[in-house]
Amino acid sequence: MDLGGCRMKLTEKAKAYLNKMFSEEKGGLQENDPEFAERFYNFAFDEVVNQGDMDDKTRMLAILATLTGCQGTDAYRVMAKAALRVGVTPIEIKEVTYQAVAYLGIGRVLPFFAINNEILKEDGVSLPLEAQAKTTMETRLEAGIQAQVDIFGDGMKEFYKSGPEESRHINRWLADNCFGDYYTRKGLDYLQREMITFCFIAAQGGCEPQLVSHAQANMKIGNNKEFLIRVISQCLPYIGYPRSLNALRCVNEAAKNLEEK
Repeated sequence: MDLGGCRMKLTEKAKAYLNKMFSEEKGGLQENDPEFAERFYNFAFDEVVNQGDMDDKTRMLAILATLTGCQGTDAYRVMAKAALRVGVTPIEIKEVTYQAVAYLGIGRVLPFFAINNEILKEDGVSLPLEAQAKTTMETRLEAGIQAQVDIFGDGMKEFYKSGPEESRHINRWLADNCFGDYYTRKGLDYLQREMITFCFIAAQGGCEPQLVSHAQANMKIGNNKEFLIRVISQCLPYIGYPRSLNALRCVNEAAKNLEEK
């Protein structure tokens, strides 16, 4: 990032991180809002990134999912470029966006398809990318059920057939569409997919039962409570304190639920 001539007093760690992530960026907040930028950059790119231990790729996947969840298109455009610079692959970026549709709906996610395609073309990436699907329309239900079992446990084997008759089809869609179409894809593993799902739900707010459920699922497969708190911490600058504190409450509730089982 071009910091020449700016009036900000940045820490050395903040400067180093900004230059690593945004080496080609010019202008922005530091030109027109230097007083704000000084505090935000020192907070987000020193205090936050140095809180706990998280690699850049995991941090960026969480941030991209969070920005998708909160509809932060302008910030997403900046951070997606930075993600490519620190090793997040075009396929991984695309997979975050594809999976977001199951949790946010195409109405909210469609703008991110356009942003991704624009950024990747600017970076010289040939589109479309290599196909990542591992299921067919005939195998997606069975594969989706297995993914649910792998993540949530054996109690999910017959879940797709459960519930009142008039709404049972939605539980089937959860199996064949949400899990069969997305979780079975290559490009991201279960740990990464459950983490970004947690971020989608936390960022959009108002879905606390689902957030608790997916916090528990994260913990069951290896993304423990401490890891989820680190994820919340890294995403806090992008969604603010209320939704971050709400996510923390849901993580604590999920951990308590698992302890009581």
